[in-house]
Amino acid sequence: MTDIRPVLTPAYRLVIRLEIENHPGMFANVARIIAERGGSLGAIDLVEATDRKHVRDVTVDVPDEATGERLADDLKALNGVVVRSVSDRTFLMHLGGKVAIAGRVAVRNRDDLSLVYTPGVARVCRAIAADPERSWALTQRANAIIIVSDGTAVLGLGNVGPLAALPVMEGKSLLFADLAGVSAFPIVIEPGTVEQTVDAVARISVGFGGINLEDIAAPACFEIERKLRERLTIPVFHDDQHGTAIVVLAGLRNAAEVCKVPMEDLRIVVLGSGAAGIASARLLHTAGAKTVVVCDRTGTITTTRSDLNSEKHALAIELGSDQPMRSLTDALRGAHVLIGLSGPRLVTLEMIRTMARPRIVFAMANPDPEVDPVDVAADVDVMATGRSDYPNQVNNVLAFPGMFRGLLDARASTVTTNMELAAAAALAECVPAPLRSAEYILPSVFDAAVVPAIAKAVSSAARADGVARRMDRDAAPGAGGRSIAG
Repeated sequence: MTDIRPVLTPAYRLVIRLEIENHPGMFANVARIIAERGGSLGAIDLVEATDRKHVRDVTVDVPDEATGERLADDLKALNGVVVRSVSDRTFLMHLGGKVAIAGRVAVRNRDDLSLVYTPGVARVCRAIAADPERSWALTQRANAIIIVSDGTAVLGLGNVGPLAALPVMEGKSLLFADLAGVSAFPIVIEPGTVEQTVDAVARISVGFGGINLEDIAAPACFEIERKLRERLTIPVFHDDQHGTAIVVLAGLRNAAEVCKVPMEDLRIVVLGSGAAGIASARLLHTAGAKTVVVCDRTGTITTTRSDLNSEKHALAIELGSDQPMRSLTDALRGAHVLIGLSGPRLVTLEMIRTMARPRIVFAMANPDPEVDPVDVAADVDVMATGRSDYPNQVNNVLAFPGMFRGLLDARASTVTTNMELAAAAALAECVPAPLRSAEYILPSVFDAAVVPAIAKAVSSAARADGVARRMDRDAAPGAGGRSIAG
């Protein structure tokens, strides 16, 4: 097993304001302390200067909060240095929340007020009461979704509760708005039974065009999504399942092409049997992968096991996994692909070396992958992670904005597997074939072509599957192809 290296990311970026005596070598002492604590020195900004002292804002990346606290203490103990303040840029970014409601029309005078509110609004209310379908044109509904979480499975942090989940939901709302122009409302609810959660979400869904379920623990998340899809006539999409699966499939398609092997010939091991692992295995199998094996903490998931929950048992049947259970080590021997959706450092270099060629490894645990990408670089043909500081980041942000943009544009009533397959194909095509390589199988999350490409593919699939309320391809979102009066 390799040693775990400190991970430096902007998530632990501090801005330390230091008052430093103006003597030769003083800042060198500061830099030395930062290096000894494992920090990475960034920007150094001069705030004040006199002949006796300099005040500087020093930006430092550290591996974790504890290291940052120790660094601050060390700097406070340094002769000739006064620590005026320590600011954590992550917390500063979240002060006051990250999203707010903004109006689409201006209210500048009494006439405007009478139109947007009483008495004019009553006419619009009566029109919708007479024909509820007009709500698509006359309210936010055609371009608005809710992001719902109970905080039971947050970002690998586990069951931290709904309030602790709210910053994540706000972040997704911001991404929906910035990347896809979708109004997404972050909603957190108290955990309950499956029936309570389904009822709560269904009851607040009336004024929206879609539902994004997020960070809800397995196996309840599967049943919650199924029951909501049965009950509602708007699309319900659990991003931890399907968003991950779409990006994994897109990345693997391009990885297989780079390795010049048909995807259906690859022997795939999925490590992790939570929402993401199960959904990814299912979509890969549906897309044509003939051999997909899923491992949980005990070993391979097969129909011969008596300890499986209903979701895992159903998956074993779907994948045709009826052999005796094997360990992860045995499952990887002779496999071509490892899809890691589990936890840190569960796979060794020796295990990777038992895999067949080509070797494709998606190690997506964050911040520490299942196997160190640096350690295995010479032994794999394509490497991807969930991190932004290595090539080939597998990130749900590549999928969910375009997915919902397409669902809303088609005014879809549900989500289908064909939409997911279409989204994955469109995402894969965002990396031009001549440019695909071992270090370029997925586009950047900031590639402006991604959202429109996925949206167009999803809308087309919705029409082909007969679940689109709006068939005209060029109508503006929310217009429904009708005049506002009609």
